[in-house]
Amino acid sequence: MPSNKGYSKKLLRNFLNPKNFGEIKNPDAVGKVGNPTCGDIMWMYLKIDPKTEKIKDIKFKTYGCAAAIASTEQLTIIAKGKTLKEAEKITMKDVASALEGLPQIKLHCSTMAIQALKKSIEEYRKKKKNGK
Repeated sequence: MPSNKGYSKKLLRNFLNPKNFGEIKNPDAVGKVGNPTCGDIMWMYLKIDPKTEKIKDIKFKTYGCAAAIASTEQLTIIAKGKTLKEAEKITMKDVASALEGLPQIKLHCSTMAIQALKKSIEEYRKKKKNGK
């Protein structure tokens, strides 16, 4: 059995069985971030209720390590059903805590997931401002 590198059972469950992995057809917004140092790439897809600005659906695609995939999955779980303003307040610590810990060297994975979410929110707002 391979080493779990200090990952919690919850992190491993999120990595091995993500519920929100994939794309949303006709998303309201997509955010993409990458880290050239570690090679991780994340896409975040959003469906937003235009009246309440709540996240109706959220999916992701992540090319990266177990911590990157688990962090992105956990962020989708936390963000779903929140307003855009509430979602923007989610922190790296919120994601790491929900995963029952992240090794110090992998904390950047939760930061990247948050950046992908914020990019998708920015895209949504740009589209809305431009009447699309």
